[in-house]
Amino acid sequence: MPWPPWAFWRHDQPTASSTNDDKQDRSTVAPKPTSWATRLNKTEWTTTQTILIAGVTTATTLAFLRFYKTHIRRVPSISHLKPGALRNRSFYGLVTRVGDGDNFHLYHTPGGRLMGWGWAPRRRVKDIMERAKAKGTQTMHVRIAGIDAPEMAHFGRPEQPWAKEALEWLKGWIGGRYVRVYPFRQDQYERVVASVYRRRWGVWKQDVGLVMLKRGLATVYEAKRGSEFGDQEEVYRAAELRAKQKGVGMWQDQGLINRLLGRKGSSESPREYKTRMAQQEKNGKSADMAK
Repeated sequence: MPWPPWAFWRHDQPTASSTNDDKQDRSTVAPKPTSWATRLNKTEWTTTQTILIAGVTTATTLAFLRFYKTHIRRVPSISHLKPGALRNRSFYGLVTRVGDGDNFHLYHTPGGRLMGWGWAPRRRVKDIMERAKAKGTQTMHVRIAGIDAPEMAHFGRPEQPWAKEALEWLKGWIGGRYVRVYPFRQDQYERVVASVYRRRWGVWKQDVGLVMLKRGLATVYEAKRGSEFGDQEEVYRAAELRAKQKGVGMWQDQGLINRLLGRKGSSESPREYKTRMAQQEKNGKSADMAK
């Protein structure tokens, strides 16, 4: 027997009474209390979990907001277009009206058919057209970048040859259809200058400005400043040159047959036309002031 009796006594050694109690019912035994170190470690792990969950929730919320602003939120007009969107994103929408041979109005439909545009209630083409007519601020005014179409009659100026042909072709090509625009800048007429693409049969993506150049319905934009081509300037100039060589559209030869058929060629580009009209108006004002 060890002496003193308590020298080798351990609290975890079962006694006779405890052994009998365990045999009777182990479920009645009180759980062993945990130490303060165990509780502290458990508390630290719970705090870490809370921080991780908060971080993941915040990151998910911010990512969703960014996705919404970039891909789901509709931009109703150019006044709502933030400068950061220029050259950094594209816009998909329905062409509601073609105003001239090189500009039109776009109703932004973010997400396309996946978001119900074109088939869901209040998002059908007919509804979009009616909404665009009722409120002029519902569309973005787009100027096709890199090209200049013949001028229609306006502000007292006469119509330029092939202006109607260019306008009618553009109406038939993109009017009431979905296109994607890549904006570069905003011009002095509150329009967004952008490259415009239309898909044919849902597969081939065609540059609208390039097609017009190939058909002789526009010239390469020749302003001294503010020209925008993306990375297509050389392609555009080559297309215009081929159209001139083929004599298509406004570059048709003014021969007898074309005159009999009522076809008109253009002796000046839209840029030359604008310059001539501006000079005439300036001379007219000078003459009025001299009287």
